[in-house]
Amino acid sequence: MSMIKEFRDFAMRGNVVDLAVGIIIGAAFGKIVSSFVNDILMPPIGIALGGVDFKDLSVTLKDAVGDVAAVTWNYGSFIQTVVDFVIVAFAIFLLIKALNSMKKKAEEAPPAPLAPTGEELLLREIRDLLKSRGN
Repeated sequence: MSMIKEFRDFAMRGNVVDLAVGIIIGAAFGKIVSSFVNDILMPPIGIALGGVDFKDLSVTLKDAVGDVAAVTWNYGSFIQTVVDFVIVAFAIFLLIKALNSMKKKAEEAPPAPLAPTGEELLLREIRDLLKSRGN
């Protein structure tokens, strides 16, 4: 039973749950970025380059023979994946930069020093009197 309890404690720890939520949101964000690149960004770029569909860009390494499919090098798909990655990486960079600037602002504003209480002022006077008598 202790192993099950340890696993439950591990799985319910805040960091693990936060990580799981981050992975799920990240996967959904990745799909949004892929759709943005494939459906919105790449078609105008393809038109600008002479009506090229990046998904179809490939080099045939070996022609199809009978039932065996052709072997192709699909560099157009790779280009789209690289664009996806750059957009996701840039979005994460902006998010981390914003978080760091908020954290920095919170650290830069030190709390104002508290005014000494009446007891502290009285103790300081007693200390000063004792020092003056000792000389």
